[in-house]
Amino acid sequence: MSAEKQKDVILETDADAIRLAKTLLRTARFGALATIDPEDGAPFATRVATATDLDGTPLILVSGLSAHTKGLETDPRCSLMIGEPGKGDPLAHPRLSIKAVASRLERGSEVHERVRRRYLARHPKAKLYVDFPDFIIYRLELQGALLNGGFARAYRLTGNDLLTGSAALDGLAEAEAGAIAHMNSDHADAVENYARHFARVPAGKWRLTGIDPEGLDLALGDETLRIFFAAPLSDATQMRPTLVAMAKKARAGLAA
Repeated sequence: MSAEKQKDVILETDADAIRLAKTLLRTARFGALATIDPEDGAPFATRVATATDLDGTPLILVSGLSAHTKGLETDPRCSLMIGEPGKGDPLAHPRLSIKAVASRLERGSEVHERVRRRYLARHPKAKLYVDFPDFIIYRLELQGALLNGGFARAYRLTGNDLLTGSAALDGLAEAEAGAIAHMNSDHADAVENYARHFARVPAGKWRLTGIDPEGLDLALGDETLRIFFAAPLSDATQMRPTLVAMAKKARAGLAA
């Protein structure tokens, strides 16, 4: 096959491809993590539970006793594939393969506390072991990615394509936890309406698990949703009026 033909296999990255990749990243609960075995240098793949930091960087919580953790400590280069197969041919469903460098987070740091909270919002049962001395949280710093959106829909993406860069990040790091707790406890009806109106899913006890500059993450049991804002937040003070406006729009839409 000529170099020109090989190049044609990869489509030009567009806004729809970036939106799909970000959706896969933000809604993933599990993925296949590939590391380098320090004993023989061979690739080694395993399943891990995942979440994301505010900017979209993937997070994993792993035991220091596991083989993949030993691999990351020796060589932090890794790859993560996310995307759940549905009915029919599993290769017809979108998936995202990420190249990354694992960055170990030290307990007690501001970053560790933030990502611990976000990880537990996605995986509440991990509260049983997240604070065990041998468990470690890593940020998987994105180096690039390949999106397979289905048959003949392959795209290359950069870290900048996938990550959310915004002046609102610092403010949301401080305000997110309180806003989520308030919405889930006092405005559960609005959260359910977000899911029903914007994501067109059935009614249920949906809960907010994340708020970032580009949108909302919701969960109902093992189901996850991503709802993007109409426009990204440029400042954390825009969060409240945006949520209020969305609640009004969802309520009016459902009433109609």
